[in-house]
Amino acid sequence: MTSLRERFMGDLKVAMKAGEKGKVSAIRLVQAALKDKDIEARGAGKGEATAEEILALLQKMIKQRQESIAIYDANGRPELAAGERAEVDVISAYLPKQMSEDEVKAVIAAAVTESGAASVKDMGKVIAILRANYAGQMDFAKASGLVKAALGG
Repeated sequence: MTSLRERFMGDLKVAMKAGEKGKVSAIRLVQAALKDKDIEARGAGKGEATAEEILALLQKMIKQRQESIAIYDANGRPELAAGERAEVDVISAYLPKQMSEDEVKAVIAAAVTESGAASVKDMGKVIAILRANYAGQMDFAKASGLVKAALGG
């Protein structure tokens, strides 16, 4: 399986040859953010960003664009919102298939059992298991609410 970095480069070349300016721009944004992440990691004495860190970065980029879309829509700027939506579509293509809410609830129940969590104080243990096993497959902001509910919080 090719790494995400190799996919970015390959897709960038294909998009450039096809003259897809929007896709080229979005992939370059991803590559720039990834380069920043690598520089930050080197400063901390680590190597390149791992696959999980890249997936987290992509999710963060999508969330930023969704916030921008909401602002643009609220302020009557549909052309800017459309550009952000196009970027979300390109970035989303690199994420694994997102889990449904039912699937998320099932893996949360399994993680609670696996960690032996008994109360909301143990929420960190459950989230750690979920991040390790399901990075990029679920929205952890929503999942944390579900974990809290599962632990009776």
